[in-house]
Amino acid sequence: MSSHQDKVYIEIIRELNRIIQEDDLKAGDKLPSERELSDRLQVGRSSVREALRSLELLDLIETRRGEGTFIKTIGGHRLVEVLASFFLREEKARSDLAETRKIVEVEALRLACERINEEQISNLERLIEQSKSCLGKGDLPVEEDYLFHKTIVEACQNRLMVNIWISLVEYSKVTLRESLSRKGRAEISVNEHEQILDGLKNRDEKKAISAMENHLEKSRF
Repeated sequence: MSSHQDKVYIEIIRELNRIIQEDDLKAGDKLPSERELSDRLQVGRSSVREALRSLELLDLIETRRGEGTFIKTIGGHRLVEVLASFFLREEKARSDLAETRKIVEVEALRLACERINEEQISNLERLIEQSKSCLGKGDLPVEEDYLFHKTIVEACQNRLMVNIWISLVEYSKVTLRESLSRKGRAEISVNEHEQILDGLKNRDEKKAISAMENHLEKSRF
């Protein structure tokens, strides 16, 4: 791709983002057709098609045959895997990720100690039991581990914080199995979850945060 073509390509993606904002489109909403985008952006349909194809490869949009092109939910696995393959190769990148996750998750837990409801506590209890069941079958509770932490962050009732956390932890899901695969780590991790939950159930912020900090430190990958 020539320098000129590259600039046009990038500009089309920027303009697509502007259209999404102007039209107040959200995840699940349909994008304008190729023809409409071509008219609005005043570029050829082939250029629009190439820009859309790139966004689809990154799992940001999806094309449904006979229906059109739709915006996907933030945090698609394909995009995460592509980015993680670059960023998580270096030890410093992994360290930065763990450090940032800790900052966000501990503050979310602090709020959750005040705001968590009984349904969320029940969900956490269920996830712990499911984790034990997985271990009993010789499986690693990777998804249960992820959902346990996600439930706590959602309990903070701060949507922006939840979205930031999801972006961070989608990266670390790539290596979560590696962490839990360490000898004896999965069983210890479930015990640490129980300690975090005990602090939450008793609205004991100090205990919950201490347990979470210990858990995240030992879960570093």
